[in-house]
Amino acid sequence: MTGTPRTVQNTGRFFIDGKWVSPLGTDTLDVINPATEQPIATIAMGGPADVDVAVAAARAAFATYSLFSVEERLDLLERVRGALRTRLEEFGEAITLEMGAPRGLARAMQSEMGIYHVTTAMEVLSTYEFEYVKDTAMIVREPLGVVGMITPWNWPINQLACKVAPALAAGCTMVVKPSEVSPLSAILFAEALEEAGVPAGVFNLVNGDGLNVGAHLSSHPDVDMVSFTGSTRAGIEVARNAAPTVKRVAQELGGKSANIILDDACFEEAICRDAFEMCLNSGQSCNAGTRMLVPHDRMEEAAGLAGSGIDQLVVGDPQDFGTTVGPVASEAQWHKIQELIQAGIDEGATLVRGGCGRPDGLDTGFYVRPTLFADVTNDMRIAREEIFGPVLVLIGYEDDDDAVAIANDTPYGLSGYVPGSHDRALAVARRMRTGAIHLNGAGPDLHAPFGGYKQSGNGREWGRHGFEEYLELKALMGAGS
Repeated sequence: MTGTPRTVQNTGRFFIDGKWVSPLGTDTLDVINPATEQPIATIAMGGPADVDVAVAAARAAFATYSLFSVEERLDLLERVRGALRTRLEEFGEAITLEMGAPRGLARAMQSEMGIYHVTTAMEVLSTYEFEYVKDTAMIVREPLGVVGMITPWNWPINQLACKVAPALAAGCTMVVKPSEVSPLSAILFAEALEEAGVPAGVFNLVNGDGLNVGAHLSSHPDVDMVSFTGSTRAGIEVARNAAPTVKRVAQELGGKSANIILDDACFEEAICRDAFEMCLNSGQSCNAGTRMLVPHDRMEEAAGLAGSGIDQLVVGDPQDFGTTVGPVASEAQWHKIQELIQAGIDEGATLVRGGCGRPDGLDTGFYVRPTLFADVTNDMRIAREEIFGPVLVLIGYEDDDDAVAIANDTPYGLSGYVPGSHDRALAVARRMRTGAIHLNGAGPDLHAPFGGYKQSGNGREWGRHGFEEYLELKALMGAGS
């Protein structure tokens, strides 16, 4: 499996108004395989004029699609789910090639998320109460309008589907700008929606960068909402661009999530498991538990166990099914991670595993050595900045109050983890200022809201809460009497 994914067509075109069309400009960009550092495809890069055409198509389509019945939307989503299912292998191949996720992860987790989010949207839509009477008023929820969607490269199908599926379910139309780092899976996604018979103009895709496409999309006066997932820095720019038109802005941004290992947890199970899992997807998950908090007097024990978890990782060619950690997605990302690893060393943290440079035997590709620091304090850069790589830091705490204070001492608040006895873990979790918390290794729940406090964003995705982001609220006084 080498080169451009066999089934990805349309790399030089955009999907607008139900058709694959040529860009209005001539700019292109090579898509780089992070495992080989070689181009695997060339995509067209759009500009403001392409966005204008796509938004006009979405605006025109909203007039009719917003009137689709629940049954019609459910039928459409069922067709979309079927079209995505037939392309699971293609999605996995594209994701491995464009952003380096190992084949097993790309196929079994990354690709499947599209189906999961469509299924969840269908479950919400099938039982949702769009109107009800309160006293003399009728309260009505309606499709919000045209949505601009800007998605990242780290979980490309997941982030597409968790926006597109509820928007389709709600009756909205949309213009999507996927990350230029991972555009191939997005093109496949658009092809699947075309096969499913999504009405012309309901879903539109324009490739490009943030400066030329993302900024214009988020500031466009005919876009009613912008949904963005990415870094906090970029999210601030999206909000600034959106402010003059007072459109709704929903953002899922950065994270520096704390994993509080309580002293009554099973240390061997929790620490080994969480150190291993934090490094999956090369640590490129915004909700990763990158700050592991352990009792001061058990720091040495915790470092040994976390090191054992990291030792189980297999870094290598993402085409090999035995690989658990592939390269990071880009050269820029690799250099950022190297800078922060060196900062940890310079600031005096104890380097337990890994360090700067590539792993032995991997001289080509953006591979990072899975790295573990102990004796970290919460004022160090490696404890405060989102590294977005396979780098775990161990921070000591005195008691539960101290652990909660350290966990909350961050500008972020996306996720959190608490292994320990159930009642105590729940009590600690209630005090953490973060949008989601996993107790004792609990996995994600697609009906639970996903999003953050503070600089980790605003609004929520997934399930009923994500669905309601795409609805507007109307009160009809006198209609309930």
